[in-house]
Order: sequence, then C-alpha cells, then structure tokens
Amino acid sequence: MLIKNRNLFRITRFILLKLPVLFRFFSKFRIPQKRVLIIKSDAIGDYILFRNFIEIVKKSEIFNDHKIDLLGNKLWQDLALQYDSAFIEDFFFIIPDDLYESPLKTIKLGWQLFKKNYQTVLQPGYARVFIADGLAGLTGAKQIIGFEGDTERINIKYKTKTDQFYTQRLQMPAGIDFEFERSKFFFENVLKQHVTITGPIIQSKNGSRHGIIIFPGTGVIKRCWDEEKFLALIKLINQHTSQPVYLAGAPHEKDIGNFLIENLPPKSINNLIGKTSLPQLVELIGSAALIIANETSAIHIAAASQTKAVCILGGGHFGRFAPYPEHIQSRLVYVYEKMECYHCNWNCKYQTGENEPYPCISNVGLEKVWQAVRQLLTET
Repeated sequence: MLIKNRNLFRITRFILLKLPVLFRFFSKFRIPQKRVLIIKSDAIGDYILFRNFIEIVKKSEIFNDHKIDLLGNKLWQDLALQYDSAFIEDFFFIIPDDLYESPLKTIKLGWQLFKKNYQTVLQPGYARVFIADGLAGLTGAKQIIGFEGDTERINIKYKTKTDQFYTQRLQMPAGIDFEFERSKFFFENVLKQHVTITGPIIQSKNGSRHGIIIFPGTGVIKRCWDEEKFLALIKLINQHTSQPVYLAGAPHEKDIGNFLIENLPPKSINNLIGKTSLPQLVELIGSAALIIANETSAIHIAAASQTKAVCILGGGHFGRFAPYPEHIQSRLVYVYEKMECYHCNWNCKYQTGENEPYPCISNVGLEKVWQAVRQLLTET
C-alpha cells in the first residue's frame, strides 16, 4: 500500500485496529445469524483461481442453510455478478488501497458488515492484507477463519495485532505453493470435506474457437515483455497463419497497443484494448484458438476455459500462480528463462530503468516464444 495522506491513514488504522475489539465485545450480547462472509480482495487472476469454491461453500453440509455474502475487489465486480450471483446473497465491492485513506468509507463499510451479524467470516487468502484483516475484525463474527500467512503484503507490526481477530489461523503445510491448491486446502479444512475440483473452471457460451488474442500489457509495466518483441512476434504470426489477430487488455495498456498498431501494416491486427468489459473478455478468451500473454488474469481465464495459451513468465512468484502443476488440466505453455534469483516476490535485486522489464522477463527470447506459439498453432 502506498500512503499519500498520513493523517487520514492514521484514522483508518485506528478504525481497523481498535474498533474490532469494541465490536467483538458488543457481539457477545447477540445471537449470530446463519450467514457467512467470504473476503477476497485480491486481483482478477486470484478471483479466477478462487471463484469455484463459492459454489462448494454454498452447497456444503456445514453452510447449505446459510446465506453467503462476498466482499470482493471492484476490479472483478462485473464478472462476479454474472457468474456467481446464484450463490451469493449480498455483494460488497471495494478498491482496497483507496480505503486506507478513506476512514469514513471504511467505518461505514465496517458498520454495514457488523449489522449483518455474521456467524462465520472466511478469509482464504494466504498473503493477508491489512484492510481485509481489519474488515474481518469489524464484522464481530463469532468465528473468523484465515491463514497464519506471511508478511509479504502486511507489515508485521499490523499482522501481530490483526492475528488476534481470528478465532482460527490455519498453518499451510510445506509443499503447497500454487494459489488454487492453497484455497483448496483452506476450504477442505473449513468445510471438513473433500473438494473434488482439480482446477479453475469457467463456462464459455461460444463453442467454436477462432482467432489469436494477444495481451501485451500487465498491471505492472516492469513485468511486461518488451513491446518490440511483441511486435516481431505478431509479424511472424501474420506470416505463418491466416487466423485473425487481436490485441486485448485494460484501458491503461493503450500505449503499448498504439505502438503495435503504428508499427504494423494497416488492418493486420484488431485492437480491442480498453474496449471490452470483463465478461466480454472471458467470452473472447473462451472462443479463441490461442492466447498469448504475460502472466496476467488472461492466462488464468484461458486455463479455466481450456483455451490454448502461451504465457511469458517471470520469476517473482514462480510456482505460486504459474506454471500450473501438472495434475491440473490446462492447455497452457510457459516460456521462461530460469534465474538463481527466482521466487523474489518481485523484490528485484537488479537495477533497471523505471519502464524497463525485470531481467527475468527481458531475458525471455523471441525465438523461444515463437516456437511455443508455432507448436500450439499446428496442434489439432
């Protein structure tokens, strides 16, 4: 979290650390409702890896007679409303980082959650964050379950205090590194039942597969493969296939799209960057012949819809979000150059320019990516 206004943050910090103690005290004098809150404030890819567990919670023996609410990230609001409304009673969507400097919004949301009188709050994210911990505490729920977690995304001085909000903190066994498997471990322990799904699933309406969709951007520019390499890759694709090629991505990625359009022959590519909603993007990916992307949510959507994809992968979170374990069925190919500094949590030890990719990304060669693309294009 990047704090600009320290005074506002101090007020929010007080709300997140002190009021849960008061709310928990008041909760002793009421009988909780049969209602569960699931908190998942992470980005789109995290949601794709997590969302299938919502239905499992709703249909579980423990919670099948409970109402299920979801507190999520506004980034994937449209997707959740379209795909998961059947299992969710009430949604709450937030922009997590904005709340740190919005004490009024934070306490209003906390009061809303407290009034719901939850019996149970589930916080299945392993890398806990301060805002999610604080909101969990503000519910005053009888039972709040999360992971012991680590300090990658929360300052240890806050974690030490928010640990006390939880009635149960699960310890992650060694060897469970992939995010989907972590969620599966969490829900199997909470629900006390075996979970049969082996990977993310998302149903696409389109049956036929046609077109190549390229996602040249990322949420963090330093995790993005060089735009010149994407340009050269697109030229190779156009030389070797008649498949239509599309660019896609978020509105903030328009610059890289404009660069590619300006340096390619007219009408050789279709630019959809910033022009699709998230549900539309899911349908596009589900009907595509091939996806090419950096490590973004597009790769997880491709995996969930069983679409062939090439992922240009760095080492910051290697094994946590990608590559997928072999036992999870997907049609993904990962292209990377292993370095001794992998698993750095994107705390890169190398000095690079502000807009230059990390070395583990820039070291991935064009020819290696092209060979992966070419192989998938020739597969039936």
